[in-house]
Amino acid sequence: MTVSNDAGDAKGELHSQQNIAPRIFAAKEPEAKICVSATRAILPRWPKHVVESPAAPRTSAPRPCHVALSRQSLMLIDTHCHLDFPDFAPELAETIARAKARGVGRMITISTHLPRFERVKAVAEAYPEVFCTVGTHPHHSHEEAEPTVEALVSLSRHPKCVGLGEAGLDYHYDHAPREVAQRIFRIHVRAARETGLPLVIHTRDADDDCAAILKDEMGKGAFPALLHCFTSGRALAETALQLGLYISFSGVVTFKNAEYLREIARDVPLERMLVETDAPFLAPAPHRGKRNEPAFVVDTARVLAEIKGISAAELAIATTENALRLFSKMPSLDAAA
Repeated sequence: MTVSNDAGDAKGELHSQQNIAPRIFAAKEPEAKICVSATRAILPRWPKHVVESPAAPRTSAPRPCHVALSRQSLMLIDTHCHLDFPDFAPELAETIARAKARGVGRMITISTHLPRFERVKAVAEAYPEVFCTVGTHPHHSHEEAEPTVEALVSLSRHPKCVGLGEAGLDYHYDHAPREVAQRIFRIHVRAARETGLPLVIHTRDADDDCAAILKDEMGKGAFPALLHCFTSGRALAETALQLGLYISFSGVVTFKNAEYLREIARDVPLERMLVETDAPFLAPAPHRGKRNEPAFVVDTARVLAEIKGISAAELAIATTENALRLFSKMPSLDAAA
């Protein structure tokens, strides 16, 4: 989740990230046109050891997505949205129908408050295409009773709950004391380790501490996880890949001032890439300034395909297989919900 006064505000237009990676392009490209070839020529790809580190937990063989794709028809999974938010209440059914019409076969609605998990769960129960997670966002770590590993594990047993979180660190807003957010983050890690369900990680302006916690916790035992709505620096991406995590890109990657993020997306291995909306926030081009919704994940996926130099169908197949492999509790797209 990204807190913003405007659904089109890319985390303050990435102001905090521009100090992490240099601006590469001197000329600004049109908003919907990405200069992929220029990006590809500037930075070397990560060495093989970054994505094949012995420290990375082994994963099972890729699950086939069992979806027939054509140039006209794609099937995608929006791995991160907030369908329980009031923004969608007036037209939730219509929002989900629009996503399905554009080929979005699954949506994962993400928990931010444990006391509101009943609402999150109710959305997942009402729609066959929607699944959910359970957890506490770092903004709310200090506002509610500290969760226990046992409570998270118990709640995650719901048949439509496929992950933990979102949890992590947010040093941009600093709503919660950092030591509290770090402690709650580690509790979610322990629950992910115990259940085998992936942890959805929120991190903003906290690269060093996030990396340190991930390394420390992975040393205690492997757990599945992803960095959601990735806007951090290259070093954190490299650490995440070394540890076996997935990296999820949102509509921010389509923004004019996100050249450095497109460079990182280019270099993330396709088999570790996910796509999301973080709806109702961060609508991608060409929907900037509008309320985001799961249907718009198609627009982000098309830009990612251009960045990777592959077809939209290839990107859809890969990210769908990745999502089904990571969120292994979620049935494949041809299975009865």
